[in-house]
Amino acid sequence: MTYNFNNHGIPFLPGYSFRDVSKSAFHRSQTLGYKNGYALPHRASVRPAQDSLLSEYHLTHQDITDLTYGPADQKLHKAFIPAHVTLDKKVLRYYAYFVEDVLDSPEVGQCVRPVVIYYYLVDDSMCIFEPRVQNSGTQQGKRIKRQRFPKNDRGEYYKWKDLNLRMDLDVYGVKYHITQCDAFTKEFMESEGILVNDPEPMPVDSHSKDHQKPQPPYSTPSKLDKLYQFLNMDGKVLRFFALFDDADETRFVKIHYYLVDDTVEITNVQEPGSSDDPFPVLLHRLKIPKQIKKENFPICVMEVSDEEVEYYSPKDFQLGQTINLLGRSFTLYQCDGFTREYYQKNHPDMEMKSVEIPKKSDVVQDRKKVPPYNGFGSLEDSLQNCLFLNPKPPKINPLKKLEKQNQVLRYSARLESPHPEDESRRFILSYYLSDDMISIFEKSSSLCFFGGKFLKKTRVPKPGSTVENPEYYSPADFAIGAIVEVFSHRFVLTDADRYVLTYLESVWDQIPSQTLDSIRQKLDEGTANKQPADQTEPSHDEKPVL
Repeated sequence: MTYNFNNHGIPFLPGYSFRDVSKSAFHRSQTLGYKNGYALPHRASVRPAQDSLLSEYHLTHQDITDLTYGPADQKLHKAFIPAHVTLDKKVLRYYAYFVEDVLDSPEVGQCVRPVVIYYYLVDDSMCIFEPRVQNSGTQQGKRIKRQRFPKNDRGEYYKWKDLNLRMDLDVYGVKYHITQCDAFTKEFMESEGILVNDPEPMPVDSHSKDHQKPQPPYSTPSKLDKLYQFLNMDGKVLRFFALFDDADETRFVKIHYYLVDDTVEITNVQEPGSSDDPFPVLLHRLKIPKQIKKENFPICVMEVSDEEVEYYSPKDFQLGQTINLLGRSFTLYQCDGFTREYYQKNHPDMEMKSVEIPKKSDVVQDRKKVPPYNGFGSLEDSLQNCLFLNPKPPKINPLKKLEKQNQVLRYSARLESPHPEDESRRFILSYYLSDDMISIFEKSSSLCFFGGKFLKKTRVPKPGSTVENPEYYSPADFAIGAIVEVFSHRFVLTDADRYVLTYLESVWDQIPSQTLDSIRQKLDEGTANKQPADQTEPSHDEKPVL
């Protein structure tokens, strides 16, 4: 109730408060309301007709009543919890099956396919899932995704009250017969007052019964079941690390034994980022014969079948021993973890202990062994053709090529030959400082030699150079009178350009003194023969004549 007390400083005590007798409006403040759809009480805060509320005083009406008559017994009410919170993540699970007709099999008429039905209490949705069976031949998994299943044509949907054991659930034309449920589902249904029927066993079709029958005993030893081997050994591979030692090479390899079909594959072990070996697979996957079971088998009359040939099996691979595969010897020194577990489970009598792993530095590897140089082309090009199927161009120093791009040393030469007609042939040998290549140009003569390009730009190795340790000609080898052998042709240097002497004097610490003296002497003789001593030097624009 609301009162208009005019206390004027009088304390709020019995006998000191007076009511306004002239009041004609007796409004009640609203103390109930709705929030998010729920009715909630709240303390009045409105003042109708400018009346003060008792709640604004120090003592409320309830406080005065409690002081006078004592506290009243209040009933404890449980906190309100919405349905979507209570039923969240609560799912009923039923086990059922449906029967499917098999039309393409004369032996099996019908097939029983078990399913699991999930009912979500939070939104009355359902889904049907069929457990996956390995190699079943049918598409299994989720049959119907989560949704509300229609009950009839009037727009009604299935509720949890409609589900029970020993009943048929008709969903989109397929009848699912419910046989069992889990403990939570049974407890929930009984708590809601529903009597749960007794469970029944899952039926078994004729096809499943035939597979469950024990196999009849055989008097003769049975052969290996290829289908069983495929189903249980598919994707399982034994991996061994071995050392391949041959007369020409020694390398590290990996031997893979595929248990699904008893085939063997051998691959080379390459270092990370290495691409030196163009053939990473040493032996493609195949069955490797070990020996012929019958020595007196008439091979010349009939072909050898699998029954007469004994192939390699996992028992033949023992760590620390050498195994011969197709005439090649492999020393097994290590295997992976799966291989160890396989031998411990299937062959416990074989002790698979790793031997000491040889170091690659101690193993002589001739993987880069190439045939001898035949004299055609440069050594780098011949080496690239031996190492790679797609040859790569030789590496060139880009800084050196940029600094000495247009610097060329030119020499005059003659051909040293036993034939008298070659005595008059003259050549210009150019040495390019940017890439250390040599080109030879032949001058035209009065004889039948018209001149032209004799050798295109290429690197010329010295006689006796090998592919492993090549040695090429350099400006230090070009002295006047020296013999330069270029691919079985012998050239004698007779003269040089003035720029040759200028360049060699700038790098005199890298050039032998004999080479410098021979060029100085030759150029001084040419200057004395062509001009008097008091004559001035030619200008830089004039090109020296070789």
